[in-house]
Amino acid sequence: MDVRKKILIVDDEQINLEFFDVMLSKLGFHVEKAENGLEALDRVRKFNPDLIILDNIMPKMSGWEVTKTLKNNPDYQAYKDIPIIMFSAMDDVKDKVEGFELGVDDYITKPYNFSEVLARIRAVLRNRELFSQIATREHQLVITEEINREMKSFLEACAASVKGIENAVNQIQIAEGKPVDPEKVSKMLELIKTSSQALKHQMAEMDAKIERAEKEKEKIKQHEIELKTLQSQFRKSLHQE
Repeated sequence: MDVRKKILIVDDEQINLEFFDVMLSKLGFHVEKAENGLEALDRVRKFNPDLIILDNIMPKMSGWEVTKTLKNNPDYQAYKDIPIIMFSAMDDVKDKVEGFELGVDDYITKPYNFSEVLARIRAVLRNRELFSQIATREHQLVITEEINREMKSFLEACAASVKGIENAVNQIQIAEGKPVDPEKVSKMLELIKTSSQALKHQMAEMDAKIERAEKEKEKIKQHEIELKTLQSQFRKSLHQE
C-alpha cells in the first residue's frame, strides 16, 4: 500500500506546478497538479489529497473561492478537513486574516523560499496527524464510556430478571405441602419463563453491542498511529528539512 503523503498543487503558472512537482516528488510525496480552481475541485474528489497548496489569484475560480467551497459546500463535506496552504502575492495583513478565517492552515507570501515552504508543509501535516491522533483517542474514550453505561444497564436488567425468578421460586417453596393451585403455579411458571426470556434477550443484546464495539476498536487500531511513532517520524522529517 502506498503510504506517501498526497499533495495537490494548484497554480495557474505552469512553471510553479512543474517546480513543486519535481521537488516534492523527489522528497517522497505523491503529487497531483491543477491549473485552476475548477480543476482543483475535480482533482480533490479523485485524488483526496492529504494537503492542498493553493495559489490565491487564478482564473475561473480564485483560491478564496476554492477554500470556501471545500469548507462550506455540503457536496464537499468529505473533504472539508483537508489542510490548505495558501500562496498569494498580497502581503496585506487583512488578506492573511481573511485566509485564516476561511479555514486555511498557513499563508505564504510570494516570493517564497522552498526550504521555508517545505518546513511549513511538514508542520501542517504534522499538526494534522496529531489532531487526528487526539480525535482517535477521544473516540476510544467515547466507546469505552458507552460500553460502561451499557454494561451497567445490562447488569441492572439481569438483576431484575434474576429477582423475578427468585420470587417465583420462593412462591413455589411457600406452596410446598399445601394444595396445589393450578392458577398460581401457571402464573409462577409464566413469571419464570418471562424472566428467563428477558435475561436471554438482554444477554444477546449485550453480546451484539460488545461485538460492534470490538469491530469499531479494530477499525480505530487500523487507522491509529502511536504517538511515539509520530514523534519519530516528525524528528526524521525535521532532520530532512
